[in-house]
Amino acid sequence: MIPSHRVDGPPGAPVLVLSNSLGASSAMWDAQVPVLTTRFRVVRYEQRGHGGSPAPAPGPYTIADLGTDLVELLDHLGVERAALCGVSLGGMVALWVAVHHPQRVDGLVLACTAAELGPPEGWAERAATVRAASPSVLAETLVGRWFTPGFVQRRPEVAAAVAAMLAADDPEGYAGCCEAIGAMDQRPDLGRVAAPTLVIAGADDPVTPPARAVELQAGIPGASLLVLAGASHLANIEQAAAFTQAVVDHLAGTIVERGDAMRRRVLGDAHVDRSAADASPLGAPFTDFITRTAWGDVWTRPALDLRTRSCITVAALSALGRLEELELHVRGARRNGLADEEIAEVILHTAVYAGVPAANAALRVARRVLEADG
Repeated sequence: MIPSHRVDGPPGAPVLVLSNSLGASSAMWDAQVPVLTTRFRVVRYEQRGHGGSPAPAPGPYTIADLGTDLVELLDHLGVERAALCGVSLGGMVALWVAVHHPQRVDGLVLACTAAELGPPEGWAERAATVRAASPSVLAETLVGRWFTPGFVQRRPEVAAAVAAMLAADDPEGYAGCCEAIGAMDQRPDLGRVAAPTLVIAGADDPVTPPARAVELQAGIPGASLLVLAGASHLANIEQAAAFTQAVVDHLAGTIVERGDAMRRRVLGDAHVDRSAADASPLGAPFTDFITRTAWGDVWTRPALDLRTRSCITVAALSALGRLEELELHVRGARRNGLADEEIAEVILHTAVYAGVPAANAALRVARRVLEADG
């Protein structure tokens, strides 16, 4: 089954799949998408019977069924590998895919979830209740568990929107997903997870408390753990900024890590090491600023490839007469795949719009660098 889905972000960026929790639609990720799409091609989809996804009848479903839906979606989109991030049921599904299709998973974020969440009888009872009525009968109880009381008081409109997601679920789809959770026990498979994994817990989550997150971290090789203060079960909504930053830092590296890696990639290890050796206390704040902003943020955004960024940089430095920096970036342009004649064309183009004297000086620098480097 191909679930309902939406794709946002630069076509060439790494793919990140967001997998929704029980009762919610893909709208639960609205706070994350603007930030994540600066780094990733973001795929949001919905479990069976949730949002726009159909509910194959009758249930029960299994976690394997739901995981297979996700794999079929990746196939449908032509995505060979992706990072997976899921909350609650979405985390259980992401875990199953990481275990059974490890070659498809680059990174993993398991949030407010567990490898086993019995007893089955409780989930069977909830499924029966929903089949007899609708998911909306659970709204008051569940919203009280999904958010801390203070959040509901501060943001009643958010709590109401999430309750509306629950009310819109197909009863059979919701019930079948309940039964999938009740029958699930992935604890024996945790050691098979190969993808770099971050486990996130809400400090005030009564559904999957931090102790459950510790169990996941302990069972998954090399997994790291983050407990978000002031968050209950839907931590990505209640602590949206902290949650989103944790996902980016885990999957793409912290801004300092990204910046140092990109600076080395463009300017070369020798230059970066030499700069570090020559660093002084006076210059340290400036180096940190440049590493974070220019290299860690702007240069690592996927909307422009590195060749294009080098073209822009060479043109800008030529136009402004920043010849010392230009020397570094002519070499960087080569590292990013520009041929010598392409660098010359960039400078020629600059002459038309920024003036011949500036371009002539830039051309002399470029010729000296390219001839010296061979």
